[in-house]
Amino acid sequence: MVKQKTIKSEISLIGVGLHTGKEVKMTFKPAPVNNGYTFVRVDLEGAPIIEADANYVVNTQRGTNLEKLGVKIQTSEHVLAAFVGCDVDNVIIELDASEPPIMDGSSKFFVEAIEKAGIEEQEAKRNVYVVKEIISFTDETTGSEILVMPSDEYQVTAMVDFGTKVLGTQNASLKHICDFKEEIADARTFSFLHELETLLDEGLIKGGDLNNAIVYVDKEISEKTMNNLKVAFGKESIAVKPNGILDNLTLHYPNEAARHKLLDVIGDLALIGTRIQGKIIANKPGHFVNTQFAKKMAKIIKIEQRNQVPVYDLNQEPLMDIHKIMAMLPHRPPFLLVDKIFELSDTHVVGLKNVTMNEPFFVGHFPDAPVMPGVLIVEAMAQTGGILVLSTVPDPENYLTFFMKIDNVKFKHKVLPGDTLFFKCDLISPIRRGICHMQANAYANGKLVAEAELMAQIAKKQ
Repeated sequence: MVKQKTIKSEISLIGVGLHTGKEVKMTFKPAPVNNGYTFVRVDLEGAPIIEADANYVVNTQRGTNLEKLGVKIQTSEHVLAAFVGCDVDNVIIELDASEPPIMDGSSKFFVEAIEKAGIEEQEAKRNVYVVKEIISFTDETTGSEILVMPSDEYQVTAMVDFGTKVLGTQNASLKHICDFKEEIADARTFSFLHELETLLDEGLIKGGDLNNAIVYVDKEISEKTMNNLKVAFGKESIAVKPNGILDNLTLHYPNEAARHKLLDVIGDLALIGTRIQGKIIANKPGHFVNTQFAKKMAKIIKIEQRNQVPVYDLNQEPLMDIHKIMAMLPHRPPFLLVDKIFELSDTHVVGLKNVTMNEPFFVGHFPDAPVMPGVLIVEAMAQTGGILVLSTVPDPENYLTFFMKIDNVKFKHKVLPGDTLFFKCDLISPIRRGICHMQANAYANGKLVAEAELMAQIAKKQ
């Protein structure tokens, strides 16, 4: 079992945003289990939180930009790639501006900060989605495609074709995520001269200089453009190297552009919110196709997790047998609908009911086609949840449980005599004042047969 990880201590970096040109302070802080990556805008009232979630992507023109309830985070990909590359699951990223510092245009300085803060394991299992079949997304307009296929670990390959003489076809691969620091982290962002001219004209690259972006010269530089570049970058002279790159910068790798595209893929796919065990192949990747694929993956994972049937050993010793259940629950036959409890924690409970032809409700529901009434399946889930809430008081035998609310009830399959029903109830919010709000699922024959959001309250017997 691989456990979740966070950083040991908080650490801050100061720099400027590439597009805003504003100085920004960014602080990494340890986060609790299942927090994931969350951005916090400490410069705004209430310090609003924006989760690193593909559904919050609003723009991918010059980086991956998130927005939640009007609060924005710009160019999130380099920071997120650093945390994935350092194998960190949970972190709080505080910012006093909308855009993280560009630093040198790579993830290098973020990785160094993470290592300086230290990494520690947490007492929770890492949630990993194991890819079992090929999943793909294609941008029909650009021909960009990204797919994931089964693999023993998370791997990424990026194949890029820029269609220019100065920068043609390049490939980059990362076979082991532990090699991110050495092979990918210091690959810097890049731009073509024609793109740079547009950015400068629109005032969208105020924090740029020749140390944080590789500029490939794909056209002849006019005297006007040369003067504009001198002003923008604060240089007295600018020249083009023989390899077609503006001077004052040396490539770290011949395929640095492809490596940076791979870095972007890792950062953008962090927005899925779940670790992936599979091999990513990205052909002509870009932030749009990356984030559309992330949205697709997140949706698939959510559906599969919701419908995933937990497996329990029927031969294992139950945590509570019928006698212990009757000592806690006020219900009695023929209305006691839970036979065993297998798991019980502060946030969840798992119970079982063996459905037999001897159930009294089968006499009338229905005489020639016995089917367990859906309302009784919901009642059985509620009784299982009652075990959870009654376990919070020292004298459960002195309490009764009452329904307060039932929402989003769905019945998916029939429950028949001979079926074994499993019930799993997970808290949606902490139990307060004896009120339990939970997501309840019922399973039989390897399928989800019913689900509902339940709210119940315990009250002392009069």
